[in-house]
Amino acid sequence: MNAVIHAPDRIPEGTARPVLPVESQPSDIVAIATSTSPWNPAVQVATTLAARWQSLLTGCFVDASLRMLRGPESEPSVLGLLLDTPVQDFETADAFRAFARSRGVPHASWVVAHTGLARVLRELGAWHSLAVLERDVVDGESLTGLLGEVLLACRLPTLILPPEWNRDTPFQRVLVAWDGSTEAIRAIHAALPLLQGARRVVLLDGGRPHSPEGECYLPHFEPFVYMARHGIEADPMCVGIPARTAGAALLKKAEQVGADLIVMGAFAHSRMRERAIGCATRYVLEHAQIPIFLQH
Repeated sequence: MNAVIHAPDRIPEGTARPVLPVESQPSDIVAIATSTSPWNPAVQVATTLAARWQSLLTGCFVDASLRMLRGPESEPSVLGLLLDTPVQDFETADAFRAFARSRGVPHASWVVAHTGLARVLRELGAWHSLAVLERDVVDGESLTGLLGEVLLACRLPTLILPPEWNRDTPFQRVLVAWDGSTEAIRAIHAALPLLQGARRVVLLDGGRPHSPEGECYLPHFEPFVYMARHGIEADPMCVGIPARTAGAALLKKAEQVGADLIVMGAFAHSRMRERAIGCATRYVLEHAQIPIFLQH
């Protein structure tokens, strides 16, 4: 079914565009560090964003042998049998803070976590506004389950870089996936600082799901109007996308518009299976060659 896009309300010419409030920008960013010489792409991108927004930055290292631990395996009592007493690497911490300062970050801290990455991100998500990591930080099949656990547990917005990402300039052409869902609304809201900094934003409308009875009485979210109020003019793109091919179609449209970032809601495949994420999200996560901004 083809979606119908209504013409967005435009801010009258001559009217000063609103400036995104400073407090709306991510105040605390966490980057998952996997290498130090050179610093891995997640750290480099996170420092660029932290410097742009004058955000606080945390670098977090989780040993590769522990990242995939989940559930009871990640409990401290079990880890105590696997690990020696952790020793803080002060030299690496000093190097991280120096690197962040050299790129204009106002304050940076370094932590080493001795547990699974899902547990670490759930904990850090309690006081961070954005996580930055690379898709190959864990095994590909494990990443979707890990992210499902993190996104559903704490709703931490997450910027995921493809393997071997080597571009540090964020992000000039952004494709926003829109289907009218609450998850898509949350993604737009969380990504406002990225959208406002882009030269072009394209809103890809793939059709809205059938609204349950009673939802017509709820407040209606209009993405064009909402973004315009924050100084963002989005170009509409209307497509009819069957659910079974939504992920592939989304990546194809991103390539057509030359997008260097995709913003999308992370959809739970089943409310009864909290650790599963939807098929479209999974496909994009596994195949995208550009970064993805996810929010549940």
